[in-house]
Amino acid sequence: MSLLSRYLLRQLAAPFLFALTALTSLMLLSQIAKKFGALVGKGLPWTVIGEVFALSVPFIVAMTLPMAVLLAVLYAFSHLAADNEITAMRASGISVYQILTPVLAWGVFMSGFNFVFVDQILPRSNARLRNLLIDIGRKKPTFELQEQVINEVPPSQYFLRANRIDAATGHLREVTIYDVGGDASRRIIYADSGLMAYAEGQTDLSLRLYDGSIHQYRPVDPAGFQLTYFKVNDIRVKNVFDELERNTSEAVRGDREMSTCEMLDVIRDADLEEVEAARDRHALMLGDLRTLLALPPLGEADSALELAAAPAYCGWIQSVQELVLPKTAEAQSAAQSKGQGKGQGVTRVKGRPPLPRTPTRAVRTPSLSNWSLTATALDRERDAERRAARYAVEVHKKWAISMACISFVIIGIVMALRFPRGGIGLVIGGGLLVFSVHYVGLTAGESLADRAFVTPWAAMWTPNILLTIVGILGLLRVNRESGSTRGGDFQEVLDAVRHLWRRLRQRWSEARGSA
Repeated sequence: MSLLSRYLLRQLAAPFLFALTALTSLMLLSQIAKKFGALVGKGLPWTVIGEVFALSVPFIVAMTLPMAVLLAVLYAFSHLAADNEITAMRASGISVYQILTPVLAWGVFMSGFNFVFVDQILPRSNARLRNLLIDIGRKKPTFELQEQVINEVPPSQYFLRANRIDAATGHLREVTIYDVGGDASRRIIYADSGLMAYAEGQTDLSLRLYDGSIHQYRPVDPAGFQLTYFKVNDIRVKNVFDELERNTSEAVRGDREMSTCEMLDVIRDADLEEVEAARDRHALMLGDLRTLLALPPLGEADSALELAAAPAYCGWIQSVQELVLPKTAEAQSAAQSKGQGKGQGVTRVKGRPPLPRTPTRAVRTPSLSNWSLTATALDRERDAERRAARYAVEVHKKWAISMACISFVIIGIVMALRFPRGGIGLVIGGGLLVFSVHYVGLTAGESLADRAFVTPWAAMWTPNILLTIVGILGLLRVNRESGSTRGGDFQEVLDAVRHLWRRLRQRWSEARGSA
């Protein structure tokens, strides 16, 4: 590594670490301010509270690391340009591209590091945080009951509303309970007052209601309605723990708790289900046409479809996991979709009854297939397409956020060299502007891709492409300049905007005068 490369990388190290630490700390303090009161009020030990916030750090770092790269480049190069070090380098025959090379290599390294982080570490921490929050939500749910609001009482199917709640004594006034847990009946319980407390063993919640009525409806008897009045009614909600009980079983993971390879497995399954649904619709239509034309029905076709092979990257990750974390890798493999694995295989989509084939019909009395079968196949096809698009968006988002480090390096150098006297205003204002454009683009693109207006690839990669193009055009212009001293601060930009506005007003006035 040349002396220049080492010098530039040393200039980037300190501002990068400072920006990463500062941004992560600020966002973590925001999370603490939002959740601290609710966690402390549940009587949780400090180790559990600390674990909640520690598991929130990876999600924050995934957002702050690319921004720290941008701020580090802006600060380092604006400082070098203001001190005329860039001018000295240019006078020594060093071009902007030679200055860019080591910094761009650092950006590529940070992109790779960020991708491994968001692909392997972040899903595991999100899964642990989700399970922990679910366990915490089961502890003392009565503490979070709000007055004049319908509150869920987990893990039951009771929903409770009370006009007055005394959290200290457990007294309730004007109580309404909606019981939607039974398939055979639904009921609403009204009471003038009530008292809630934990039963012996501190695992069940006891509700004692006074002076009320029970309104019960049975779906099997739509003409009947049962009304019962009571003076005292005791209700017991089981498994509402007063002590935190950690659930060791792994919950079903969402797209934020899955790695790229796991989401690719879901996408391949969704594509397979979409093909099967389309083929089922085609078979129904063809069977109806052959029935109307008095042709014999076709024989049953082979319904087995091949699952596409997983990328080589997934095979490498699986091998590393088996060497380093064999138990974790095995558990993750079992937790995902059935029938998935490395390489190719034959997979059948489960969870629905087999589609009946068109039976042999009499020519004189044709019997067409039920429309509900066609509608069901169409709904399956659309649902599979939306599911595949949703997971594809998350896959591309992981890559786009990581590769943004490269785009930020290019555009950061251009902004710093173009406005060398921007100072801290350029670092903060310019950094927030670029990152806001990128974040808003990702958010808007995700919404459009989920609605199938644009492809997942275009939605997630458009901000990176635009920023990279702007950065490359800026590099071409900056490289043609003789030095960095001619650049100015943001006042130069404001003066240019005012000059352009005056010219436009003058042309508009001339156009009106000639008319």
